[in-house]
Amino acid sequence: MRGLLFLLFSLIATTVLASPEFWRSEWPDTDFSRSSVKNWGEILSGGPPKDGIPALSDPSFLRVGDERRIKGREPVITVEVDGAEPRAYPIRYLMWHEIVNDSVGGVPVAVTFCPLCNSGITFDRRVRGQVLTFGVSGKLRNSDMVMYDRETQSWWQQAIGTAIVGELNGTQLRALPTWMESWAEYKARNPQGLVMAQPSYNRSYGRNPYEGYDSLSKPFLYNGELPPHGIPPLARVVRVGDRAWPVSRLRDTPELREAGVVLSWTAGQASALDTGRIARGKDVGSIRVTDGQGRDLPHDVMFAFAYHAFWPNGQWMLK
Repeated sequence: MRGLLFLLFSLIATTVLASPEFWRSEWPDTDFSRSSVKNWGEILSGGPPKDGIPALSDPSFLRVGDERRIKGREPVITVEVDGAEPRAYPIRYLMWHEIVNDSVGGVPVAVTFCPLCNSGITFDRRVRGQVLTFGVSGKLRNSDMVMYDRETQSWWQQAIGTAIVGELNGTQLRALPTWMESWAEYKARNPQGLVMAQPSYNRSYGRNPYEGYDSLSKPFLYNGELPPHGIPPLARVVRVGDRAWPVSRLRDTPELREAGVVLSWTAGQASALDTGRIARGKDVGSIRVTDGQGRDLPHDVMFAFAYHAFWPNGQWMLK
């Protein structure tokens, strides 16, 4: 099946070295004179064109008790905002759409998931007095999704939440304290909560098109440095700010208190990037990150290569 993965990518992916001139015809409304990209060869096409992966906006929701499709171990991104009902965004849908533009408790949010980096982050969409709407550019940088906003056509790096090309170059999105957990965990804590309903697209929801990806020795479309300390490139790490904890540490010690944060690990969440069916993936566990007062903190559970690519001087919390 891994061979099929590479065959799929070989058919759809174009690894043409990029330059501002190369992309201008496709992006006539993007201001390429403003950019923090120093090496344009890092920008690659992942295969689908602009909006070829359709981001969602204003999705519909079901009550937890009315949802019948999602299996207990499947991962969801949980968004809990004061004054609003909890919402779960299933990875079975984000796998095929990567971005959901929504509003929770009056806060406009972008719930994002980059399968190639296992990066799931929720951002506040308010920037400089306007609310942005995000789409999928079809571009990758260090194997991470490049988003764009429809209002200014600026490009945004998903892993760091920063505009890297265009009018808003250098602008930082605010990450919200959301997390990924199993559907069973979400249901148990929020029996009256909401879950995003299945979108009305013809997609194989529940299937993982990147079968075997998180067991590979090298990431797709990545030519950067590999992680130090002998850490496998596709090992999961918990990133909090510019620090990263290998998830393997949490399996051995399910709660860690270090650097002013508390990290906890609970078994029961399936990897979305293992077997062909997400629900059958190996158990990678669910992680919560809080401060000393128990308040949830923004964080990401991403692959080690992506952390090293975007935080080359970051601190590895190895022991």
